[in-house]
Amino acid sequence: MAPVPFGQFIVKVHGRCNLACRYCYLYAGPDRTWRDRPSAASPAVLDRTAARIAEHATAHGLGRVALVLHGGEPLLAGPDRLGALADAVRARVPAGCTVRTTVQTNATLLTDAGIATLARHGIRVGISLDGGLAAHNTLRTDHAGRPSWPAASRGARLLADHHPEAYAGILTVVDPGTDPVEMYESLLALRPPALDLLLPHGNWSSPPPGLAELPGGLVPGRATPYGDWLCAVFDRWWQAPRRETRVRLFEECFALLLGLPAATESLGLDPLNAVVIETDGSIEQVDSLKSAYDGAAATGLDVFHHTFDEALRHPGVAARQAGAGALAAACRACPLLTVCGGGHYAHRYRADNGFRNPSVYCADLERLIRHIADRLAEATAGDPP
Repeated sequence: MAPVPFGQFIVKVHGRCNLACRYCYLYAGPDRTWRDRPSAASPAVLDRTAARIAEHATAHGLGRVALVLHGGEPLLAGPDRLGALADAVRARVPAGCTVRTTVQTNATLLTDAGIATLARHGIRVGISLDGGLAAHNTLRTDHAGRPSWPAASRGARLLADHHPEAYAGILTVVDPGTDPVEMYESLLALRPPALDLLLPHGNWSSPPPGLAELPGGLVPGRATPYGDWLCAVFDRWWQAPRRETRVRLFEECFALLLGLPAATESLGLDPLNAVVIETDGSIEQVDSLKSAYDGAAATGLDVFHHTFDEALRHPGVAARQAGAGALAAACRACPLLTVCGGGHYAHRYRADNGFRNPSVYCADLERLIRHIADRLAEATAGDPP
């Protein structure tokens, strides 16, 4: 099968963060490659990255690409530099290719002038939070241990109140220790147009919080704290009299249950088409792999000496695009295969045999998918064939 071209380019414009979140898989996890990289991408790296993206878009006749400005905390690079990169990519891609640009930020550095600059360059703003209340964000502190919530909430409200057209949404990692409905409604108060609910990056050798402590361990039929949490949020979202926000995980699950294509790392069998460019110009696989072991995302390639087509031929990238062929036998035999897709690739890792395992969240994913399938069946019961 021919590789699927990259359509999402995640550029690390700044490789450091003004926060020191205590659970951060990137800076507090097993990977240490960030320590030897420059804190910010140089003009030469950004210029070469723009050229390589345009080269790839031209070679594959892409009609659109997604440019994600990432970190660390990308706003440490300044909104003008982010705008310049977005403009450079847009100017170089072939005619007819749309560039959709977002910046993913912790919101603490957002200002009215900064958001206006980003919007002027066609950059939408996504925010990472642990919830919509101070109590949800106690682990998101700065390097001196001070809470980030006052600045983050101020930035989020500034975006919602004054620049809604530039608001991409909120990304939140699931914490089954919180009240799911309270968490969801607190995020709604920040008026995001979309929510991304992500499972924490854990695996079989380093289980996520709460799973290693389950009675009997990680076995079939175990308790499903993450699945239960997501089902509670789903019911609150689904039963609302009007659609208050989009929740990508739920919408993608619906699409997959209906046999439609869906684009998410967490579900489905569609090939992953994202690639990362680090601050030194290194071409890497997605950051989530860094939660597995040191150097897991590396390819040995860089934008100065290699094309993105060469990255497509890297064994790790090829494995991410192999669909069911890359899955464990238990996954291939599962009736939920086409919806679950084996779960997030990083969550399959086990130190003794790599990534050819079911997701460490297998039971939780089954709980959520079957719950959504039941609600969908109820909603469509009696519809004409």
